[in-house]
This record gives sequence, C-alpha cells and structure tokens, in this order.
Amino acid sequence: MKSKFILLLLLPVLGFSQIKLSDQIKKSIPKKIPTSKSALSATDIAKGLKEALNKGIEKQVSKLTMEDGFYKNELVKILLPEELQKVDKTLRKMGLSSLADEGLLMLNRAAEDAVKESTPIFVNAVKNISFDDAKNILMGNENQATSYLQTNTASALYEKFNPVIQNSFAKVGADKVWESIIKKYNSIPLVNKVNPDLTDYTTNEALEGVFKMIAIEEKTIRMDMKARTSPLLQQVFAMQDKK
Repeated sequence: MKSKFILLLLLPVLGFSQIKLSDQIKKSIPKKIPTSKSALSATDIAKGLKEALNKGIEKQVSKLTMEDGFYKNELVKILLPEELQKVDKTLRKMGLSSLADEGLLMLNRAAEDAVKESTPIFVNAVKNISFDDAKNILMGNENQATSYLQTNTASALYEKFNPVIQNSFAKVGADKVWESIIKKYNSIPLVNKVNPDLTDYTTNEALEGVFKMIAIEEKTIRMDMKARTSPLLQQVFAMQDKK
C-alpha cells in the first residue's frame, strides 16, 4: 500500500520530466533532415562553383574597370618589367620623372580599359567550364576553383585579351607615351637599346590581376558564411565546411 502511495506521488514528477525530455529531443532534431533526394549532385556542385566564380567577376573584377582600379590597388598594380626599370631610373636621373610616371600610369590605364571591354570573355569562360571533378575542386584549397579556371582558360583568354589590350593602348594614349619614352631612352649615347613588347607584358599582368581578384572572392565565400548569398552557394559550400 505504501509503495502504491509513493508511486502515485511520483507520477506527476515523472510526467513532467518526460515532457521536458520530449521538448529537448524535439529541439535537438534538425528542422530539416537531409535525405538522399536532397544530396547535391556533381552538376549542382558545378553550378555552385560557377556561381562563386561569377560572383568574383561581378564583385571584384568590376573594381578593376574603374579609374585607378589597377593603378591604386597594390594587389594588382602593374609595375614596370625588369627591362624597363633601367629606363625608368635613367629618365628620372635626367629630370624626366613626370614622363616616367605617365608611362607607368598608362600601362595601368590600358589594363583598366581592357578589363572593362573583356568582362564578357571571363563570364563565357566560366559558363563553358565542365567541372567533371567538381567535388575535388570544392574540397580543395581556398582558391582551387580560381586556379582551375586559370589553368584551363588562361591560353584562350590571352588570345582574346591581347588585341583588346592593344586597342586599349591606343584608346588611352599609352602607345604614344611609350613610343616617346623608348625613343628618348634609345637616343641616349652608350645605352643598350630596348624594344619591349608592352602589349604582351600588360596582357599577362592584367590577366594575373583579374584571377587574383576572383580568388579573393572565392576565399571570402569559402570562409565567410555571410558571403554565401544564395541557397545554392549555401548548400554547396556547406559541404566543404564539413571536410
């Protein structure tokens, strides 16, 4: 009889504890349990990576198209090639610093103008990439997708980008400035004459700058969840968070 009485006293307590435990279990269960249907395919991963690269182009590369986008960005500013550094020093010694400064500025202006004209080239390059090994790229290092893009498109991009740079040289007046610089330098007695291919040099430097800026955005998306601004980016890069 006594045991029955104790059991009756404990029933409300046990019931209350059971309710609390049930609440805790409910809280611990994810609101959406992933199923096999929600698993991302290689196609989904590829789409997510392409979206990340396009976001890099839209957000970061667009900065390069603005005035001083290259010239005042220390990450990508185009400096003089080694062959022309002696030209620069010689001109400055001769009191022609302003001409040397203008020459450097014009290289960067040409790159800024060319990237503006060539943004569709990068967009198409991303669109046409086939990520057969999409998951490996996703699980790679912080700039794996950018590196993949660079490795697989650099040659084709160069062929398209080079004439744009050449046109930009003429458009911003870089060709005349550098023609004047080279002519003045080569007229100095006893110097080794120079005839650099500045179009080739600026093309390579501009492309390197573009990929560097895309890599910055890729790293941001990989490291910062707030940068994943679409459901697809959130789903795809959540996979790499778990590695």
